[in-house]
Amino acid sequence: MIEATVEPVPDGAPTVGLPCVEGADVAISCLDEDEDAQEPIRVVTEAGRRGLALPGDIQDPAHCLHLIERTVSELGRLDILVNNAAFRNVVDDIQDLTREDWDRAFRTNVYAMFHLSKAALQHIPAGGAIINTTSIQADQPSATLLHYASTKGAIVTFTKGMAEVGLKQGVRVNAVAPGPVWTPLIVSTMPSEQHTEFGSDGPMGRPAQPAELAPSYVFLASQDSRVIAGEVIGVAGGKPLA
Repeated sequence: MIEATVEPVPDGAPTVGLPCVEGADVAISCLDEDEDAQEPIRVVTEAGRRGLALPGDIQDPAHCLHLIERTVSELGRLDILVNNAAFRNVVDDIQDLTREDWDRAFRTNVYAMFHLSKAALQHIPAGGAIINTTSIQADQPSATLLHYASTKGAIVTFTKGMAEVGLKQGVRVNAVAPGPVWTPLIVSTMPSEQHTEFGSDGPMGRPAQPAELAPSYVFLASQDSRVIAGEVIGVAGGKPLA
């Protein structure tokens, strides 16, 4: 999940890296991976913008409110909210899917999105945006990801309903639906013998890299998408959304 403040790129500013080119100061929420969070913060700051890493568990509604308030306090404003955090694990049989994992998936993937969006709407001005991350799993669910796929379906529904709410104050709400993407989440939740096959069953024959998804988020955050709301952009390597 990323919250960002957006300002015009000053004349003469360097154009190294996406954050500088797009003119965003960025706050990144992380659970406890502070070292990992520092890398994107380094890229942001080297590009001449401000970066802020905010550790904590977004399963806690109070922490969600803290994220929004601290971002506004330290960066001065909030124009864009990206709800991107997720929990998933592979469970071969529903009898092995625990209530704890089911609850954690919904608290992380859905409840946090609700709390963050609700708090953010108190600050995002007209022209701003909320971008949620759903998944191809919302349309083509895997039985081994039943809890994760269910949350992604909920995100699609939430996005479509929230679009109408957001437009009342000029805020666009949309979503991005990735297909297979090679991220640490995959490595940590998939048996190692399946790594080489991950994403190979799609039309493109490979998983996407995270950087290949970035332009879709930038588009939905920018005024180039100013008449788009309540939509889900598929970035699934040729796999069709329903």
